[in-house]
Formats: sequence, C-alpha cells, structure tokens
Amino acid sequence: MGTISDFMVKNYKHFNAATMVDAAKAYQTHLENGQKMMVTLAGAMSTAELGISLAEMIRQDKVHFISCTGANLEEDIMNLVAHKSYKRVPNYRDLSPQDEQNLLEGGFNRVTDTCIPEEEAFRKLQKHLIQHWTTAQQKNERYFPHEYMYKMLLSGELKGYYEIDPKNSWMLAAAEKNLPMVVPGWEDSTIGNIFASYCLTEELKYSIVKSGVEYMGFLAKWYQENTPQTSVGFFQIGGGIAGDFPICAVPMLNQDLELDVPLWSYFCQISDSTTSYGSYSGAVPNEKITWGKLGIKTPKFVIESDASIVAPLMFAFILGQ
Repeated sequence: MGTISDFMVKNYKHFNAATMVDAAKAYQTHLENGQKMMVTLAGAMSTAELGISLAEMIRQDKVHFISCTGANLEEDIMNLVAHKSYKRVPNYRDLSPQDEQNLLEGGFNRVTDTCIPEEEAFRKLQKHLIQHWTTAQQKNERYFPHEYMYKMLLSGELKGYYEIDPKNSWMLAAAEKNLPMVVPGWEDSTIGNIFASYCLTEELKYSIVKSGVEYMGFLAKWYQENTPQTSVGFFQIGGGIAGDFPICAVPMLNQDLELDVPLWSYFCQISDSTTSYGSYSGAVPNEKITWGKLGIKTPKFVIESDASIVAPLMFAFILGQ
C-alpha cells in the first residue's frame, strides 16, 4: 500500500469516510477474485478531470466496461485538446446574470467553476467528427457514438492539439484498450446536438449513429458472454441515466428474455441524492433487490459525498497508491 492508502486506512474510520474505505477494499477483493467491474459516470466528471485517476484504472484493467453520459464522453477529449483555453471561475457563486452573459459572449460555457471554450473545444472536435460521420455515410456504415470518438482518437489526427499529458485522458486510455462502452442519451450532449443539426439540414442521415436500444442490446450480449466465466460489479459515480440504463440489463435478461444470468455482484454508488423525493438515483441499494438487480448477499455501499473528491481517492486506494 502507498501513502494515500495508508492515510485513508489510518484516518477514515467512521461515516462516509469509513464506507469509502470499505467500498475500496471490496472493489479490490472483487478484482482479486477474477471478477469484472463496470464504472458509470454521470455529472461533469470529465470536466472535473477524473481522467487523471480513471485513465490509470483503465490501463491497469481495473475497469472493464464504462457507461457514461454524452457530456462525459466529449468533455474528456475537449479537455485533452483545449485545456489551456479553459477558464476557471473560483467565485462562481457570486456571478450575476450579467457576468454569465459576458462569459457567453466571450465564447464560454460554464460548468460550476470551469468554463469550456466554444471554439477551441466544441468546434475543434466538430471539424474532425464531421469527416468521420461523412465517411461512414458514404460507406453505408453505422457506429455507436463512442466508436466515432475512438476512431478520431486512434487516427492520431488530434495529437497536434494535445494540451495536457495524454496519459490523463480516460477516453484515450479507453480507445487504446477498445474498452466496451454504452453512452445512453447521447443526443442530450453538445456533440449529439451538433449531429442532429446536420441531420436536420439533411447533410447526414440519423441512421449512421446507432441508437440507445442498440446500446442496450450490445451491453446485454457483453454481459451474457462474460458472466459464464466471471461476475460483474457496478461502481456508480453520480446518478441519472448513466447508472439507470446499464443496471437494467440484468433484469431484462432474466425477466424479459427469461434467461438465467447472475445479478450484479458488487454495488457502490457515490451520490448526494436522497430517497425522500422518489429519486431512483437516491434509492438505497436494497430497493434494487426488488427489481432483480442486486441480491441479498451482494456487497452494497453508498457514499453520500462529492464524487469529485471521493472517486480519485478510491481509485488511488485501488491502484495501491
């Protein structure tokens, strides 16, 4: 164990801190037993630069499948190619409506304390992706959203733009591993909106990007192919569709297809959601037993805290740092 792990074991004895250590240890045990792990990313974790720790988790085979929002898919690459043009606003809580308008007019889109530059980030990727979309259409080919991103990254065409150490890009690490991925609700992202705009002008066909239903089928087949040899855990960062979508694959296989696949064999969620508003994201793990997602004996953890703080610490622990 390294200094971060030692510090956590020594100091984090109670409450959310203790749960974090317990969950990290259980994650390690899960992997040591030859089992696999899905990681889901909601929120703005890529803009929070989770890639600094997540990329190494991917390289060391401690993550075997990722489910993420369209925003996390694109924003890691945007940070890779436009980091120097980002603007940090530490006093974001004090901004007036006019301050926000000034940021917009300056070409920035704000995510809490971080402003993403429109031209250097979104439009830079658009210029490259339109080429990949057009080529696919000309060849009558269809790909998932993440596969277009992988093609762009692996082609090397973005290398001249890199503004951070590429080892800190989780998307680049995932592309190099050809890590299986689902991106539910991709159309609810900026790049998804841009793609829709090309379809509305009839420059592109909607069909060249595979759908969310096809993503569910892809995940279901992957789960079936992997679970005879092993079991799969579920590590959920945040809530929302990134977690809700993939966890449903198991009850679908068992209840709708009437197959017999194992339930998710580990569950941990880092979230600040609560159950009092009927939020699925805030539901305690035991509720998932009633939906056929988790079992009575499945290791279950909920860490009610800020994922931008907790996830890097847990990944450092799992990596033995």
